[in-house]
Amino acid sequence: MKEPRVFILMGRSGCGKGTQAKLLSKYLQDNNLGETLYVYTGERLRVFAEKEGSFSARLAKEEMKAGALLPSFLAVWLWSGALIEGVKENNNIIMDGSPRTLLEAAMMDDAMEFYGRKNVTPVFIETSEEWSTQRLLGRGRSDDSLKSIKERLAYFEKDVQPVIDYYEKESEYKLIRINGEQSVEKAHREIVEKVFK
Repeated sequence: MKEPRVFILMGRSGCGKGTQAKLLSKYLQDNNLGETLYVYTGERLRVFAEKEGSFSARLAKEEMKAGALLPSFLAVWLWSGALIEGVKENNNIIMDGSPRTLLEAAMMDDAMEFYGRKNVTPVFIETSEEWSTQRLLGRGRSDDSLKSIKERLAYFEKDVQPVIDYYEKESEYKLIRINGEQSVEKAHREIVEKVFK
């Protein structure tokens, strides 16, 4: 059994992280590289925000509607829970959209150390703000108003960019950059070539 892989997919909202996560998961399966745990923090946050009767969920929903970045403790709580429930001795892990802050990145490093995962690849899917805006407007999700999109893209520069800089310059994990403004198939091929070839 090969050493399990961990992929940390990062990029602006609408850059295609979810699509690439699915293709990567299929690639791992098709090449007998083990089963994969997929952790999508954004979806977990949306499900949590719909919880009836929860004060925390109500606050989270209001923040999300405004396009604000939810606090790190909430994101860490949700993706940590997914890891605690889903990590097995030899499964791969794909993290979609986390970490989004340096605090989360420190917690992610902590988790990977705990699970003894050394084969960690941060993947930055690069897209421009304009390109991401058009993609988000085109997908028609209820939380994709122009105002909330602008907020989300603004917090990318403020909060997520320092995480990318950390993985590029300070982390023991080697960041790879992918052109997210090409076709889905070409972006997937670029990930596979840079990771496995």
